[in-house]
Amino acid sequence: MQYFRDLMKNIDFLLLLIPLVFAVISVVMIGSTAYEDGFVFSRNMKVQIVAYGIGFLGLTIVLLWDYLLLQSLEKIIYVASILFLLTVFLPVIGKEQFGARGWLDLGPVDLQPAEIVKITFIIIYAAYLSRRQDSLGSLKGLALAGLYALPFVAIIAVLQNDLGNALVICVIAAVMVFAAGVDGKLYAKVSAVALLLIPVAYRFMATHQKARIDAFLHPDNLLLPGNYQVWQSKVAIGSGGVFGKGLFEGTQKELKFLPVQESDFIFSVIAEEWGFMGGAFLIALYTLFLYRILRIARKAKDLFGALLVIGIFGMFFFQIFENIAMTMGLMPVTGITLPFVSAGGSSVVSNLVALGLVLNVCIRSKIINF
Repeated sequence: MQYFRDLMKNIDFLLLLIPLVFAVISVVMIGSTAYEDGFVFSRNMKVQIVAYGIGFLGLTIVLLWDYLLLQSLEKIIYVASILFLLTVFLPVIGKEQFGARGWLDLGPVDLQPAEIVKITFIIIYAAYLSRRQDSLGSLKGLALAGLYALPFVAIIAVLQNDLGNALVICVIAAVMVFAAGVDGKLYAKVSAVALLLIPVAYRFMATHQKARIDAFLHPDNLLLPGNYQVWQSKVAIGSGGVFGKGLFEGTQKELKFLPVQESDFIFSVIAEEWGFMGGAFLIALYTLFLYRILRIARKAKDLFGALLVIGIFGMFFFQIFENIAMTMGLMPVTGITLPFVSAGGSSVVSNLVALGLVLNVCIRSKIINF
């Protein structure tokens, strides 16, 4: 017990404080989306508060175990993650919504396995890359690293029709491979080929996924699915001005012009009610959060720990960027939530567990003297 107390002296307390600020912002803004003639303590608020409680408990539990133990469980976690993704196809509990079959109906709550598998994927990919680092200098080694991640991308993108989370897995893998020390020229060539294959991938996308891409490429055509909502989002952000219309006073939100405003478009609500200053404050908070994570990656005592943290950094960075950019029409609408702020119990819990892994590496990156 004394050893654990000594370890906790090394923890980055700022990385614990920032999610608490996010929690307050999240609950208040989710409450704002339910506000009509008066304040309503909505179900989404209750779920979010409970999710934060469970998430911080999960974060604490993760801190108790040395992260190096996870490295030896790579094969078990790999198989378990694949099977967990496939549970959404079980009768009765498998559930489809928003065009994707990616949820489990557990009665009072819905669970999205892909949110949890993003974390387990980072663990097993860090283990794989740390033991195969020497092979990444060849095309064969890089191809094998891609094949290792392919089942996750295929199940999420093709079987579940969840393009958003499949993109997150791809970005995580790309960031981790780059951080593992892949040959720069080879990495650039493979990346260029991947970009050139996007039109080919488009042909195999689901109809609703193609519609989102088409809408992004033709933003002025409000008849295309999603463009009207993105237009309303931009109106909300622009109408907020410098200091916003005031908490609970957003008109685009109030008149229900914004879709999924408690989740996908919650940044639009923040910008409308808190203005440019509120949006800038949130982005600054995320920037500080990401910077502290990078500091921990640089100080990790081994490659596995560094890759673990880098993978989580890549996950958070892409989700933050994609969500905020899509509300401004700068990225396609993919349904990716804003970490820690958007309503969603699975997302909040998995994000806090991921942060627990980062802090686990943090507290064990320094030598404890007795």
